[in-house]
Amino acid sequence: MVIKKTKSLCPECLKPLEAEVYKENGKVMIKKECPEHGNFNNVYWSSSKIYDRAEECNYEGSGISNPQTFNNNNCPMDCGICPEHESHTILGLIDVTNRCNLTCPVCFANAAVSKMLYEPSYEEIRKMLQNLRSNQPVATPAIQYSGGEPTVRKDIVELIKLAKEEGFSHTQIATNGLRLARKPELAKELKEAGLNTIYLQFDGVTEEPYIQIRNKNLLQFKLQAIENCRKADLGIVLVPTIIKGINDHQIGDIIRFAVDNLDIIRGVNFQPVSFSGRTPADQVEEQRITIPDFQLFVEEQTDYKINMDDFYPASSVRPISEFVEAIEGEPQVTFTCHQHCGTATYIFVEDDDLIPINRFVDVDKFFELLDKSAGDIKDGGLTGKAKTLARATMDLPRTIDRSQSPKSVDIKGILTTVFKDRSYSSLGDFHHKTLLISCMHFMDPWNFDEDRVKRCVIHYAVPDGRIIPFCTMNSIYRQEIEKEFSVPFKN
Repeated sequence: MVIKKTKSLCPECLKPLEAEVYKENGKVMIKKECPEHGNFNNVYWSSSKIYDRAEECNYEGSGISNPQTFNNNNCPMDCGICPEHESHTILGLIDVTNRCNLTCPVCFANAAVSKMLYEPSYEEIRKMLQNLRSNQPVATPAIQYSGGEPTVRKDIVELIKLAKEEGFSHTQIATNGLRLARKPELAKELKEAGLNTIYLQFDGVTEEPYIQIRNKNLLQFKLQAIENCRKADLGIVLVPTIIKGINDHQIGDIIRFAVDNLDIIRGVNFQPVSFSGRTPADQVEEQRITIPDFQLFVEEQTDYKINMDDFYPASSVRPISEFVEAIEGEPQVTFTCHQHCGTATYIFVEDDDLIPINRFVDVDKFFELLDKSAGDIKDGGLTGKAKTLARATMDLPRTIDRSQSPKSVDIKGILTTVFKDRSYSSLGDFHHKTLLISCMHFMDPWNFDEDRVKRCVIHYAVPDGRIIPFCTMNSIYRQEIEKEFSVPFKN
């Protein structure tokens, strides 16, 4: 059964191809044919049932009003962002270097392999930050410095200060943690400069995954980096790269590790490996993990304390943004990412129990309340805003089952504060009392879907002024950009 037609890529030559997404034997597949390299048929989602459930959160965005490029060659060959893009940038990425103190075979960028050094100057980074902040009608609120390994730059602390100067409310660094472990004062320096989060590569709780994925036993460095961040009160999100047969059996253990370190770990963002380069087709299917696979692993490895149905697409939170937009009267950051890009849940911890938020908050009813309130405010104008907000605040407790909520947490108070204050600090208080468990399944040429690209909300800023969606950057554009803006690398 064909679900839709889209565009994909040839995994060999990366040329855009017409593709079909279809259901077969309980799975969702994607197939295409390259005139030169033949037919490709790959798993898109491993469960058609969960695929259909995610469709309930299919929300279109309006993109940005000041695109940087034109749609001359059609998606995905005009990224920059072009007028066809349907979402604005929620998280901006800047690769501040492709140097690294590791040589991981799964990495997107590495100077030692390419023999070229890509390292934008301080002023070039400033222009890229300004470019992200100039998006209209919503400026990019969050920035992540990535690489390579960002902390090998001597000016990384100054770059965090720069991001704050340019108006970013949230800053984070994607890091392997080696320098944080070896240089205890670095976490404190970054925190004082305004860094909000360490996005820490964390592939398992034993030595083996690091040896297999990173070519080195890094566990002791990860643990020391976490301890140094704890001393600096610098929040951490663990970021495991998950590969079937290597560390997929440790998903539950990683969650339990995060729970045991809830004082400093804010979440775990699992990332199934993306296959770049010339990966054999049989190896792709052998190692592929899709979002339904991940949800099933979580269910089984947490002894069903967290179930598959506890997860929601990232786009499900759209009603929150539209409610805030109605209250504030101006455009807000809105998660209109594609419904099949990611999944997440919040859990509360009480004693040894893990309690997903939807066990005591009727999430669907909560979102319906926000949608109705936003509509009432828009229909009633300024005079109806106060009444609508008051009524919504009174209706909020009806979405909460206090008999099932954690006794140590005032969930009504937390949600009411976020609901009424609608502030970054209110959301921060919420995050400090919960653990976010999420999975972002970034695309590669095998499962590339143009529809997902158009909804992407995670974008790279590059030196020539373009802003490029994550999956097209790493599938199509990275090599040409690094070649254009690199110099020969000397070890």
